[in-house]
Amino acid sequence: MFVGHYGVAFMARAKAKEIPLWQLFIAVQLVDVFWALFVLLGIERARIVPGITKSMPLDLYYMPYTHSLIAAFVWSALAVLAFRLIRPSGTRVALLVLGLAVLSHWVLDLVVHRPDLPIWDDMDKVGLGLWNYRLAAFLVEGSLLVAGLVLYRRSSAAASPVGKYRAAIFVAVLLITQAFVVVVQPLPSTTFAALLFLASYLGLAATARWVESTRQAKTLTA
Repeated sequence: MFVGHYGVAFMARAKAKEIPLWQLFIAVQLVDVFWALFVLLGIERARIVPGITKSMPLDLYYMPYTHSLIAAFVWSALAVLAFRLIRPSGTRVALLVLGLAVLSHWVLDLVVHRPDLPIWDDMDKVGLGLWNYRLAAFLVEGSLLVAGLVLYRRSSAAASPVGKYRAAIFVAVLLITQAFVVVVQPLPSTTFAALLFLASYLGLAATARWVESTRQAKTLTA
């Protein structure tokens, strides 16, 4: 899953207003950020297999340190710990939301991946395979993203005229990007894929910060 993860980030921002949107964009893709780094370092491995699924030509055959269920809980705990160390005043709600945001990556990946997600180490792999149905996968991811945007917009207000449109334009760009990823295949190499995905995660997080620069959290009034 790709843009669907960002729907969770928007939803999480609506519930935990002390965590900036760009940090939540990193949180929901944290395991993929490290997956890209680990592939580049040779710690985890993948290969290009055109047609292995209808939506993604990557055979993710060895990724126990980022995409096993046990690893997902570990990354979630590490993210919570890091947030606690950096921001000791963070509320329990914020910590819970952050931890669930990181953990949500594995849950959503379970829906779209073929059986390549290990439960622990490199064993007992699972995956429901929605990536084999391009239109259905796009609709599920798009629905998550739009639902997240709706909740985010309800919980925040534009601080300038530009702020009214940035989030909606951003989501439109994300949906176009998702369609592009599905259509343009195959990728030339796993190194290229890892670099492309890593750049996209960081770039989208930076864009999320730009989007939120013209919005502010709503406050309750009597």
